[in-house]
Amino acid sequence: MSRIKVLLVDDHQIIIDGLKSLLKNTEEIVVAAEANNGREALRILEILEIDVVLMDIDMPVLNGIDTLKEINKRGAKVKVIILSMHQEAGMIKSLMAIGAHGYLLKSCAHDELINAIRKVAGGQQFFSPEVTLSLLNPMQNHQQGELLTDRETEILKLIAAGFSNKEIGDQLFISHRTVDTHRTNLMKKLDVSNIAGLISYAIKNGIV
Repeated sequence: MSRIKVLLVDDHQIIIDGLKSLLKNTEEIVVAAEANNGREALRILEILEIDVVLMDIDMPVLNGIDTLKEINKRGAKVKVIILSMHQEAGMIKSLMAIGAHGYLLKSCAHDELINAIRKVAGGQQFFSPEVTLSLLNPMQNHQQGELLTDRETEILKLIAAGFSNKEIGDQLFISHRTVDTHRTNLMKKLDVSNIAGLISYAIKNGIV
């Protein structure tokens, strides 16, 4: 029986070492390679045949979301399981939409990890029970929509895309001062202190 070749991608070596320890006694699964960011992972995928990528979201150089997009853009046949602490419904839906085959929480049990790799390698999808509940929870799914107005969501998308206040104002036919007011209100409403916080919120809630 051919073994399932896994690539581990996480910027914390202690996480990678822990995963390797959990998987080392599983006969049909082998850790073929490891990477500390998305760019390293993409290089490895160019030279090795990998069946399943087990990947974190928050990483330096190239994060898990952009790495997943690039994997799919290249048409790679590899399956991707996201392994993260985040369980926001918006983020999970966004990752599913761009091609994630599974989503596990870092708190998952050993058996759940093994089962996820087996199922995803076999062409199925796998999501942690907590993730499934998060997706089914209507309060969580609609929280963002109730929190932000349409205009605020529109401006947040443009902020996350890297546009300046003037550029956003030109696109929406409003003054840059009005954009700045919306930006300030967004930071207060979402309880973040900088643009990075706004972008992080937009990603986690599937706004971009």
